[in-house]
Amino acid sequence: MLNEKVKDLLNDQINKELYSAYLYMQFANYYEEKGLSGFANWYNIQVQEEKDHAMLMRQYMQMHGDAIVLEAIAKPDAVLKEPMDALKAGYAHEQYVTGLINNIYSAAYDVKDFGTMQFLDWFVKEQVEEENNASTLIQKMELFGGDPKGLYMLDQECAARVYTAPSLVLG
Repeated sequence: MLNEKVKDLLNDQINKELYSAYLYMQFANYYEEKGLSGFANWYNIQVQEEKDHAMLMRQYMQMHGDAIVLEAIAKPDAVLKEPMDALKAGYAHEQYVTGLINNIYSAAYDVKDFGTMQFLDWFVKEQVEEENNASTLIQKMELFGGDPKGLYMLDQECAARVYTAPSLVLG
C-alpha cells in the first residue's frame, strides 16, 4: 500500500484529471458553437487524454491495493467570450496541473517512494509537453488568429490532430 499522503494526493489527482476533462469539454463545446470545429477537435482530444491520465492513476493505485474515492466534478468556471479565452485558460490550467504533479512527486520523494516517483516521471514529461502545446497554440493564435484566413488555417491545423494513446503502460 502507498504512503497515506501520497495515496491521498494521487486520489485527489484522479478527481482533478476528471475535472480537466470536464473543463476541456467546455472548451470544445464553445469552439463547436463558434464554428471552429478544428479547435473543438483539439480540445476533444485533450478530454480523452485527461480521462486516460485519471485511468492510469486509478490503475496505479489499484495495483497497490488502495481504494479510490471519486468526488463530484465541479462545473467548469472558465468565462469564454472570445476564442483566445479558452486557449489562455487551458494554458493556465496546465500550469496548475504541473504544480499538482510536482507536489505529488515531492511527497513521494519525502517518503522515498521510488516506485511512485518512477510512475510520475511520465506525468512530469507529459506536463512539459502539455504546457508547450498550450503556449504554442496561443502564440499561433496571436500571430494568425486576427486574420480570417489565418484563423481558418489554424482551425484546419487543429482539425488534423489525432488522438494518440498514452505511452505509459502499467503491468
